[in-house]
Amino acid sequence: MSTMLMSCSSDSVEDQVRATIDAMETAAEEGAPIAFMGHVAEDFEGRNGQMQRQDFMRFMTLQINRHSRIRAQLFPITVTDDGGNFATATFKVLVTGGGSLIPEEGQVYDVETTWIREGGDWLLWRADWRVVIR
Repeated sequence: MSTMLMSCSSDSVEDQVRATIDAMETAAEEGAPIAFMGHVAEDFEGRNGQMQRQDFMRFMTLQINRHSRIRAQLFPITVTDDGGNFATATFKVLVTGGGSLIPEEGQVYDVETTWIREGGDWLLWRADWRVVIR
């Protein structure tokens, strides 16, 4: 086993979930919805059960395509190990976007997520968010 794999497997649940959130943020900012969705469980539900995985894929693709430059700033991320194969992460996120270096739009959201471990990966299983500031 490589040293990198050994260090990843010894990371805490909090570190592993945070690393997945970071990877998703990077994928969104790079305009890569397929890479972003690679971290979303097949049986994902969002918006209090009103959004399924395909709906979420369309939502993310729309957001990424709508803005040539999308950026997200997450703060503070709180991860709770719920035992077994589940974890919860809550945070605020400032999402900005536009066609130039200066953002044309921005919103702050409160986000509550539930994560499920499948194999060695943490996948987004449930997500709910609401606009705090427009």
